[in-house]
Amino acid sequence: MFAADTRTVAVPITGALKKETLVTWKDIAKPVEPFLEAVASRLAKQVREFDPAILPYAEYALTGQGKQLRPALVAVSAGATGQLNDSHITVAVIIEMVHLATLVHDDVMDEAEIRRGRLTFAANWGNEIAVLFGDCLFAHALKLAASFPTPEICRAVATATNTVCSGEILQTQQRRNFQFSQKDYFKVLEMKTAELFALSCDLGACLSGAPMAQRAALREFGIALGTAYQIYDDCVDLFGSEAVVGKSLGTDLAKGKLTLPLLLLWQRADASEKARLEELIQKWEPRSLPPVLEMLVKHETLSESLEIIHQYLAQARSTLKVLPESANLSGLTGLTEFLARQTNALGVCV
Repeated sequence: MFAADTRTVAVPITGALKKETLVTWKDIAKPVEPFLEAVASRLAKQVREFDPAILPYAEYALTGQGKQLRPALVAVSAGATGQLNDSHITVAVIIEMVHLATLVHDDVMDEAEIRRGRLTFAANWGNEIAVLFGDCLFAHALKLAASFPTPEICRAVATATNTVCSGEILQTQQRRNFQFSQKDYFKVLEMKTAELFALSCDLGACLSGAPMAQRAALREFGIALGTAYQIYDDCVDLFGSEAVVGKSLGTDLAKGKLTLPLLLLWQRADASEKARLEELIQKWEPRSLPPVLEMLVKHETLSESLEIIHQYLAQARSTLKVLPESANLSGLTGLTEFLARQTNALGVCV
């Protein structure tokens, strides 16, 4: 949509990974590939659980797989603290279904047309059907969670879902509000994105019988990794390529969402630049993009945003010190290395 696909702006990023140490998503996913395949298969089977009249909606929503980051977190957290079992597959399906529900609703709110390289649910069937089917996905996820013999899993999923939706509400309330602080921004990220990362880590460990101290550490890992991931996603929305990432970009600016690069710009801009920026955001139209990007580049907001991502990734790795030396941490640390690579690539290529 409004993504800056053709800009050539040099943005130096320090601490880039050496070529030989780069980790690809294929590297990360390979050890847990059978688990992710089982999750995808069981997710697809959930299609039959919906009313026959809405099967096309269910099939479209439940079979368009992304990277499956959250199921991967369930798997690597379980592997670090014990053994994978069938209950881990069910939990991963539940969390992925909650995530898919949020995507359906997000695309309605953002008026996005492309998601995972294809038309969004709303672009296919309209906002009304999209909102209602997103609700169906939430409800079905909770139904699955209630199938566990104890209420702990259902309670955790319901609590996390409430937190995610509350985070989205808080962000929506603060659109075009330049009094929105960085502290509040990071709080929103923890709620709307990092919460499901944390839930994936916590329940992965829980179902492996991990003690509370290890579960708490992995939950903190998920919060830090999820926050870093959302900052990265916010930067991609401004500086990325729609052809590369396979989804509509520029939606944050169009909807008045003040993400980290915009907050950094507001902090550094002089009075005249602030007045200009506020005018552009308040009365947004596509031609407003170039002057906003010009100010973002002038004040080097991308490089600092990416540095903050690396700080969160370092924080995520530090939480793993609580786990025993015998724990298999390669999957968890590999996820941080993968996001570090993506972060460095965005900084170098923009």
